[in-house]
Amino acid sequence: MKNLSSKEVVKDILNKSGFKFSKSLGQNFLIDDSVLDSIVYGAELCDEDYVLEIGPGFGTLTQKLCKNAKKVVAVEIDKTAIPILEENLKEFDNVKIINDDVLKLDLQKLCDEEFEGKSFKVVANLPYYITTPIVMALLENSLNISMLVVMVQKEVALRFSAKPNKKDYGAITLSVDYYCDTEMVCDVPPHCFMPPPKVTSSVIKFIVRDEKKVSPKDEKLFFNVIKAAFGMRRKTLLNALSNSGSINLSKDEINSTLEECSIDPRRRGETLDIFEFCTLSDKIFEKISKK
Repeated sequence: MKNLSSKEVVKDILNKSGFKFSKSLGQNFLIDDSVLDSIVYGAELCDEDYVLEIGPGFGTLTQKLCKNAKKVVAVEIDKTAIPILEENLKEFDNVKIINDDVLKLDLQKLCDEEFEGKSFKVVANLPYYITTPIVMALLENSLNISMLVVMVQKEVALRFSAKPNKKDYGAITLSVDYYCDTEMVCDVPPHCFMPPPKVTSSVIKFIVRDEKKVSPKDEKLFFNVIKAAFGMRRKTLLNALSNSGSINLSKDEINSTLEECSIDPRRRGETLDIFEFCTLSDKIFEKISKK
């Protein structure tokens, strides 16, 4: 089996295949064994696990996943990487390679067919230019996912896992917190990739809850309130919500609603936790419903 974490081996593959890294697809292949082992360890894999990998590239991580899991489905968008991937994984009979865009796939159908309807884990070195859309698509589609362990840009990982009153805390933090707990696994410097990116990366774990963290009366309104609160980050909650255009209450009504929730109208969105946002959105829902 080829040692795909060796720069020399990867260079040899590049020379023989004529493969070119695509900037538009965000291709930076991980070639550091210790980081690969950290990802596998963080995913807590056992021989009964089903795994979805997104963006396998040449299969460096895929090899390790196949050694530790029951079955791996690897979705690769770049058709020029498929022959190389198939060659590098030919000794494994527990992997299926799919050449497609993961955001265009019927993931529910795929997972039902490939994972027998059972829970699965997502383990991947995600393309940085579409990290958030992929993560949110996986979480929002009610798939039977127990855990995600993914490589992302460090600043994105910090936004995913931030706490209230921190500069990285925002709407995406609360969207993730709604579905799962997060845990930082490790940071990864640029030299661990080929070609090296210009930023530091991080491996982050998302542990999906059996039940969502809060149960708002109107989920769409709940996220609209969050979006409005962070849409004008420097403004107070009162002004941000009043000027958003997505909440059908007057400024005076919003002011009284905040006070009824024991939330100072002068506070900013970044100071509220998910429970306060739920309480606020429920109270707004009640007032709108009475109109």
